[in-house]
Amino acid sequence: MTTTPTTPADITPTARPGAPGTSPREPEDRRARTRRRQLTALVIALLVVASTTYFLISAEQSRSSGRDKQAESSATGLQDGWPSKMKRRIYEVPIPGGAKDVAYFETSNWKSSRLYVQFTTSAAGLDTYLRRSGTSRSALDHGDITVSARDTRIVGWDFTGTGRDWAGATETNPDPRPTRDITVDLTDPAVPRVYVVSTTTP
Repeated sequence: MTTTPTTPADITPTARPGAPGTSPREPEDRRARTRRRQLTALVIALLVVASTTYFLISAEQSRSSGRDKQAESSATGLQDGWPSKMKRRIYEVPIPGGAKDVAYFETSNWKSSRLYVQFTTSAAGLDTYLRRSGTSRSALDHGDITVSARDTRIVGWDFTGTGRDWAGATETNPDPRPTRDITVDLTDPAVPRVYVVSTTTP
């Protein structure tokens, strides 16, 4: 019996573990890498969406705030209600507690800012207001209307009525503190009506 010799070409090579292209873990590794890339892309997309949403909301809030301030500044006439504590502090207009019919209006430009305030108070309330403003009744000149004609037109005040007992004073302060024109209607001493224009300059 003749045996045919085996040649190297007749031997089918056996795959070695770990040889390139033959590892059974390679498909799993590819899937894991694909999942990581997909997850990274998703995270980036979410971050972009979140950032865009934040900026859009911030921009809208800024526009709304600007519109509110513009509407307040461009409104014609006085606004019913109390000015904010910050405005009262900046313009040094200490409205006494219990004041009624309070209204205000603010204007601003590159030269100056003004706060117009009116309110009705009691005799004691007037004394409190004047004291907190750094003045007193003795500083009020009877018959003197210290609010200018220009300021009167801006807010529609009327100081022309006959038979009214007007008294006024101007409190001048060095910058940056405001200068205040105070005019009081003392026709009924029990319920004086106060008109104030406080002006600040940059």
